[in-house]
Amino acid sequence: MERQTAAAGFRASRWFALVWIIPVALGLVVAVVLLAQWARQQPGIQSFLVQYPGQSPLPDGAPVGFPAWLAVQHFLNALFLLFVLRTAWQLRSKKRPYAFWTRDNTGLFRTKNAPVRIGLPLWFHLSVDALWVLNGFVYVVLLFTTGQWMRLVPTRWDLIPNAASAALQYASLDWPVSDGWVNYNALQQLAYFATVFIAAPLALASGIRLSPGLATALRSLDRVVPLRATRLVHVGTWIWFLGFIAAHVTLVLATGAVRNLNHMYAGRNDESWWGFAIFAASIVVMIVACFAVRPAVLAAIAGRTGTVRR
Repeated sequence: MERQTAAAGFRASRWFALVWIIPVALGLVVAVVLLAQWARQQPGIQSFLVQYPGQSPLPDGAPVGFPAWLAVQHFLNALFLLFVLRTAWQLRSKKRPYAFWTRDNTGLFRTKNAPVRIGLPLWFHLSVDALWVLNGFVYVVLLFTTGQWMRLVPTRWDLIPNAASAALQYASLDWPVSDGWVNYNALQQLAYFATVFIAAPLALASGIRLSPGLATALRSLDRVVPLRATRLVHVGTWIWFLGFIAAHVTLVLATGAVRNLNHMYAGRNDESWWGFAIFAASIVVMIVACFAVRPAVLAAIAGRTGTVRR
């Protein structure tokens, strides 16, 4: 009886209407793989892959390896982004918040009518956003002061055909050979560049435009930057980050997990298990943090920066 009730509940939910996506997605994946494998057998494509193996040379003097600060930044970015995306999903669900937070009617969020009142999930979303942006600012500064930018920022036009070559190799399941300790393949470089220098700034700019208080204060921009279009951009960046994380984690684990985790978490270019151990510890920290930030805990923290009422 319980199984029948659960099945009936699922069929009545909004998710049941999306079940068809699973077989369609699997069919598309199989079709893309078969098409890519067929393409790689063609003489013209084979010549293209020889000319553009999937990796573009870095500028002279580019650093080798990953410094310790990058490992710390990577962990903090993952932690903050976890809560940014999680709270974004909670906001999309439109459930009634556990509590509401109100700040004094001062500063950038001053309005002519009443102090800004927002739900606790939105307060947490904005607070974590601020930490994520601060961490990103430190990351970009270190990126350009240590020369690590050369590994992310495109400097050669042959990066584009090399990225196409790498994409074809990935799609055919005969993945490009590269050593991330020295140089990313071209598709990785483009993906990292787009995430850091395009998606993240768009998420920040659109988020500021949508922020409570600011959306009212900047109403004069509605004709130039409509809120509806801004919201679409903001949701689009959320989807980009979800897709990027899924692809990134999958490829890290599928293309030599031990060595890849050593690169990013331990700053080592070997087959030791230090990177895996640090990675596992970071996952435990994220899980504990997810359970720790309960509504009552958030309400207590938010109460130090404003008034919280149920």
